[in-house]
Amino acid sequence: MNNDCDLQQWDRIIIGIDPGTNIMGYGILGIKDKKPAMIAMGIIELNKFESHYLRLSRIFERVTGLIQQYLPDEMAIEAPFFGKNVQSMLKLGRAQGVAMAAALNRDVPIIEYEPRKIKMAITGNGAASKEQVQEMLRRILNIPQESLLPQLDATDALAAALCHFYESSRPQIEKGCRSWKEFIAKHPDKIKKP
Repeated sequence: MNNDCDLQQWDRIIIGIDPGTNIMGYGILGIKDKKPAMIAMGIIELNKFESHYLRLSRIFERVTGLIQQYLPDEMAIEAPFFGKNVQSMLKLGRAQGVAMAAALNRDVPIIEYEPRKIKMAITGNGAASKEQVQEMLRRILNIPQESLLPQLDATDALAAALCHFYESSRPQIEKGCRSWKEFIAKHPDKIKKP
């Protein structure tokens, strides 16, 4: 899905990736005046390739293409969760690594988020279902119901991008300060008085 728009209108663009070896989701988030909006989301279908190596090649190709098309400032990628099947984990890690290599090849900084952290940022519940994440994203970003894809990988990727927007928009406490109170005590000149 793609909302045609002039990329120059955005102050910042974040690409979100939900890695997978059968289906990889992507979401493109635009930030304008500190407000997020969906630019595009979609999936990369990989299950038509029998060879795992062809799938990895396709991931690199498509992620590179998305980066060239949308010119993101950053990539937010979902970290693989640890499962019981070692072979599946290895394949998923490779898929994630290839997507990251595509970003690194284009000098796009990468930030990794655990699935639980993404769910918490979007729904307030780290154990939320993929459907709950999709519904919250639809509401937060005003996505029309008919624009949602049946594959939840696309909204998972968009959720990674929105999670990164939230995380990177938070005020940061200076290193060495353990609280805002300590920061204010060290820097009284930085506090605006009414």
